[in-house]
Amino acid sequence: MATNLKREPARKGVLVLAVLAVAALAGISLSIGTGAVSISLGDIWRYLFHGFDGPMREVIWNIRLPRTLVAALVGVNLALSGAILQGVMRNPLADPHIIGVSSGAGLLGIIILILFPQAWSLLTPAAFIGAAGAAAIIYLLAWKQGVQPVRIILAGVAVSAFLGSGISALLTFYSDRVNGALVFLVGGLAAKSWPELHMMLPYSLVGVSLALSGSVYLNLLALGDSNARGLGMRVEAARLLLTVIATLLAASAVSVVGLLGFVGLIVPHSARLLIGSDYRLLLPASALLGAAVVTVCDTLARLMFAPIELPVGIILGALGAPFFLYLLRRERE
Repeated sequence: MATNLKREPARKGVLVLAVLAVAALAGISLSIGTGAVSISLGDIWRYLFHGFDGPMREVIWNIRLPRTLVAALVGVNLALSGAILQGVMRNPLADPHIIGVSSGAGLLGIIILILFPQAWSLLTPAAFIGAAGAAAIIYLLAWKQGVQPVRIILAGVAVSAFLGSGISALLTFYSDRVNGALVFLVGGLAAKSWPELHMMLPYSLVGVSLALSGSVYLNLLALGDSNARGLGMRVEAARLLLTVIATLLAASAVSVVGLLGFVGLIVPHSARLLIGSDYRLLLPASALLGAAVVTVCDTLARLMFAPIELPVGIILGALGAPFFLYLLRRERE
């Protein structure tokens, strides 16, 4: 009887992961097949895997496929980053955009784009340095005989506001170079192709691997600091290491698409409602759902006002702001 009770949640988790995997594939297929010219699933399959030639092959291989893969990878990275930060801080309102990690990456990214555009290839490491610097400042401000999750949130909001003012100052002083930075500030996938995918892929692979391997530490942190210490865990070291992993994931995404907000907030919380709080299942569920959400939202951004293309950050902001207010109200209650 007890064995059957244990198997039931495991079966449900596997089923939910299978459904989310199908949703991610559906979002990717929708993104590749939809646009100024629609392409059927059969044609996509033939152009990708059977060597069919023609103008549509160029559209798929050089325009839609790399952009879609970048969107999916950005969704995976930001969703995992948000899930880790929510676990580290034990707060469903935490995400890289809200607590300042993305702002640190964004400030260094804007500096590269405006002042050193020739150093474009250094955008990802620069974004990671900025995000890591922001995380370090947040930890220093929040430290008082240890780090409490509430203090991290408050310090993160303050640091985010400060870094945001730095970004605004740069845009004011270099107003003649603002055009290239505006989409970065909102978050967009226009013209993203193979170079951007190759730029973020190594960082993403490392970050995703470390995130998935850190699920056991997140489960222990969920028990509370005292219980985690009682089980032999070095709580502060684990919290710092997990924050570095979340920072790497967020920075790799921000360096390519800019300040894309709310993915790290919406997706992990939605995945938690679907699959529960076991991080061994929650992290892969968040990754799959993140890929589905960003690819679908990017498709909507391309189609809603075609031929004008909205930055995907506008769509995600329109969805994320009400969701954030809902979470805030729920926390109050």
